[in-house]
Amino acid sequence: MSFNDVSFLKAVQLKHQKELRYDVYPLSLPCIQQLESIDLHPRVTFFVGENGSGKSTLLEAIAVAYGFNAEGGSRHFKFQTKATHSQLWEYLRLIKSHKRPKDGFFLRAESFYNVATDVEQLNAGSSPSQFLDGYGGKSLHEQSHGESFLNLMLHRFRGEGLYILDEPEAALSPSRQLSMLTALDDQVKGGSQFIIATHSPILLAYPNAKIISFDQGVLKDVLYEETEHYSLTKYFLNNYKGMLERLLDTVD
Repeated sequence: MSFNDVSFLKAVQLKHQKELRYDVYPLSLPCIQQLESIDLHPRVTFFVGENGSGKSTLLEAIAVAYGFNAEGGSRHFKFQTKATHSQLWEYLRLIKSHKRPKDGFFLRAESFYNVATDVEQLNAGSSPSQFLDGYGGKSLHEQSHGESFLNLMLHRFRGEGLYILDEPEAALSPSRQLSMLTALDDQVKGGSQFIIATHSPILLAYPNAKIISFDQGVLKDVLYEETEHYSLTKYFLNNYKGMLERLLDTVD
């Protein structure tokens, strides 16, 4: 078994209990109701699905159950601006390997501003760049959203870590997403494990990753070419004029 075949987090299970209220969110989500066990890839696992399918809800619950701050950051981040996460994490059983990560980070695109603010406060009592070196050497608030996301991977992720990312492409241009693919590969080759919820057909193309679809309320492994992200993007690019005419009801 090679170094990269040893994952930190092997599987996620739902602890079915009699007192669980399956009519209350998020247990009311079809994908959660039929969740028994998800086997994770030792390197990269992608969660894909339509908005509201439950992929980000489960990803967040995995992060919190592992000990990460619900709004993002490392396991050392304890701030809270508003409790918006569900209690799903309490009903999850994480199957861990004997190997423990040396680093870790939970990235939530929608609350990364709060993480950046907490980083500022942590840095206030240190030398100008002591704490910010891990984020590109300057305040995250002084970087564009895309710069801060990419610098996070390039400078903060130290390797041999468990990294849980919720829609990291949200602030990235297509070219920056390609840069992220390179950074992702460097981390994987350095012994890191990723769990990523994404809509990006570029990120999903990462070779040999496991892709779990949440669509139609059914959790199933799919191939890259079977994802709607791939097929719809490919069809649109190859037939964009015809699609625009149908969608916008316009004929030049």
